[in-house]
Amino acid sequence: MKNMGLKYYRFSISWSRILPNGFASHVNEKGIGFYNKLIDTLVKNDIGPMVTLYHWDLPLSLQIQYDGWLNKDIIVPAFAEYARLCFSRFGDRVKYWITINEPWCIAILGYGTGEHAPGRRQNPDVEPYLAAHSMLLAHANAVSIYRKEFNNNGKIGITLNSDWCEPLPSNDPRQYALNKEAAERSMLFNLGLFADPIYKGDYPEVMRETCGDRLPKFTSDERDLLLNSSDFFGINHYSSNYGSPGHGEGDTSFFADVNVTMSSDPTWQKTDMGWNVVPFGFRKLLQWVHNRYNPMGGIIVTENGCAVNEPSKELATKDEFRINYFRTYLAQLHEAIQNGAEVNGYFAWSLMDNFEWAFGYSKRFGLHWVDYKTLERVPKGSAHWFSEVIKSNRIITKN
Repeated sequence: MKNMGLKYYRFSISWSRILPNGFASHVNEKGIGFYNKLIDTLVKNDIGPMVTLYHWDLPLSLQIQYDGWLNKDIIVPAFAEYARLCFSRFGDRVKYWITINEPWCIAILGYGTGEHAPGRRQNPDVEPYLAAHSMLLAHANAVSIYRKEFNNNGKIGITLNSDWCEPLPSNDPRQYALNKEAAERSMLFNLGLFADPIYKGDYPEVMRETCGDRLPKFTSDERDLLLNSSDFFGINHYSSNYGSPGHGEGDTSFFADVNVTMSSDPTWQKTDMGWNVVPFGFRKLLQWVHNRYNPMGGIIVTENGCAVNEPSKELATKDEFRINYFRTYLAQLHEAIQNGAEVNGYFAWSLMDNFEWAFGYSKRFGLHWVDYKTLERVPKGSAHWFSEVIKSNRIITKN
């Protein structure tokens, strides 16, 4: 990191590692020591730590005994205790905090499709909203504790993930109008689900109309706690799709509520995850966030990058696909800034190849290639390219 000239490093703390049973009554001091060493080494090398409190690893007892994010009466105060412990132990050196990473993935993929932990899909039209509601309240309570008890000029926010949904082109003006409406509905359901309560005080109106009583309600105190509970707008972005009206008949799930069909342009490149490479979507997303929320502290891009098939060290060192991805996406970010969007930070995902959830070690997002047997780490072409971007503060046009 120091050789690359990185100014900040974003990482997460494992709740389970420092509070094995989920509650602050039993602290694993070895876990605390691990993070202290990491933070101290970063600071010693003039690299600012940006710490995420929750990147999807929930202490098992909270899930088994209390139903995890479905039980807001238990998990919200438990998360608050965990956050307070982290602020007290690490807050003297950590000045940037993220409460929860990509709550959409936890709620929708964890409680809707069952692709992610805890793998539930029994009530896909109800449980995703309950889990999302709990996470919003957990975030707001953690922020309140930080601001009241640890006011040390640090900043705290949440990181939301969002693709961009572009209206499917059509020569029929009436159809295009419907496609445009569908694309906006997709943005409100997927990003507005979390951003609207934080920046506007409640879920988007289209969600209230569609979901009715299935969508939980905030008390006036909860609304006050949520409103403006982020010092910056953290956003993770990877891809874009075309949107048009319609979804599978008979489906009763979050996606049926959204009622949007996603499609692609056959000319778009795809990453090794099968995600579309659409640089202009990045610009449009940043401008949409700026125009709808005008977030205090601006936008920090907390993840952007791509997976590339790199079975060998030799292939990885060339890395032209990833360099071109970063070059084109950063150019669109720059254009968004020129168009008025306040973007104050950017993190490439990721520093090195790592564990990609259900895909295991098969998908490589890293700027450094990792030999998983020996743990050798080799800078890819993108690591050298990105280092030059940091040092020169401009987009390097040559690989």
